[in-house]
Parts: sequence; C-alpha cells; structure tokens
Amino acid sequence: MTNAEYYDFGGVLVEFKQEQLKQYSLIMEEWAPKEASIAIAVGDQYIYYLARGHGLHIKEGQKFQTNSIADLVLRKGCRTEAVLVDTFSQAPYFGIGYPIEINGEKAALVVILPPHHSVPLTAPYKFLTGKQEDEWKPIPIEKVSHIESLQKKTWFYANKEPYKTSIPLKDLQLRLPDSFLRIHRSYIVNISFIDRIVRDFSSNLLVQLLDGTELPVSQSYMADVRSALGF
Repeated sequence: MTNAEYYDFGGVLVEFKQEQLKQYSLIMEEWAPKEASIAIAVGDQYIYYLARGHGLHIKEGQKFQTNSIADLVLRKGCRTEAVLVDTFSQAPYFGIGYPIEINGEKAALVVILPPHHSVPLTAPYKFLTGKQEDEWKPIPIEKVSHIESLQKKTWFYANKEPYKTSIPLKDLQLRLPDSFLRIHRSYIVNISFIDRIVRDFSSNLLVQLLDGTELPVSQSYMADVRSALGF
C-alpha cells in the first residue's frame, strides 16, 4: 500500500492515508492479543488488514460479507461481538467490532480472534450421541474416527458405522479433544486413527485412516495439518 489509497464509494473517490489507518491498528495492538488480526472497513469493503496469528482470508479492497462483524457494526453503528464462521475456510472465529469515523466516512474497526477468547472454557466431549434409524447411541469420543458435514447434516463414524448428530461441525470443533484435527471444511479426523498421509494424482494431500477411509486435506487447512502432525 502506498502513502494513500483511493476507494470508489458510489462514484466518489475517497482518500485514506496509510499512516492514518496504521494509527488505529497500533492503538488496537496495545491491548489485543498477539494472535489477533485487525481490519478496517468502510462502505462495503475492507481498506486495511493486518494479519497476525489468527486471521481470515481478507484483502484490502475486498467486499465484506453480509452479517460479518464489519457489516453488523456499519449497519447498527455500535460495538458488536460474535462468534462467526469464515465462509471460505468454515473455521470459527471471534470478532469484536467498533464504529469509528475516517475522513467523515463511517467505518468499522474489527479485531479477529480465535473462538476460545469468547466461548467459556467447557470440558471436551467425552462421548457423542448419534442416531441410527430410530435409535440413539452414546459413543465414547476416543472411538470416533472422523466427523463429516454432508448435505447440511453432521455425521460421525465409529467402527465404520455412521451416526447422525444434530450438532454442527463448527460447534463440535470447539469442544473436541486435542486429538481431533480439522483437515477440510467438511472433515475433522481423530489423529489416533490416521494410518498415513499420501498424495493423490494431483499432488493434493490425502489422509488415510486405519479402516481404509481416505479424506482430502484442503489447501486452507494444509498449514494446520502440517504443523499439528510435524511434517
């Protein structure tokens, strides 16, 4: 970014100086945790983004999503906080937004944090209760090999048997033990059930489970998988 950027708002070019935007960022850095990312939005787009430990797929000039923290702050004109899901990676995050004004334009200053900063610490699941036909069965969490989101329904698997649960994948992720790893917007795996990691014909990573199940690793989770498994 140069010393100043011009953004088009309804045919009117508005100038935003880099130094001015950085001042807001520096103020937030004074109290925000090191893993927090910081964004500033005006009109219908982001005009500044500082990616740190926990961030989203945001670029300067990118339009923000409806019902995102930036959108809610600009529509309501008040401080807003919520746990939301990034539509690109399907990863949950905690956002805090503040209404500010830059060059006479209403703006939103957004701090993006991991979800545990807002969700009360809750004991990890010891079991999941799944449904098969007209029966419900509690399954010890250590016997669950992987969890899948399919056609807006959530399924988990134990001994290759599928069980349906009413808990969305994003909510399950917040209370699963550390042995579970998100590898895709649609899959979470129990590391204890991973047999090997291989590449497919397109050089994408595949996780092979002990029961022979193969699950893809998406690009957005590649770094997390490599970090968690140390390769």
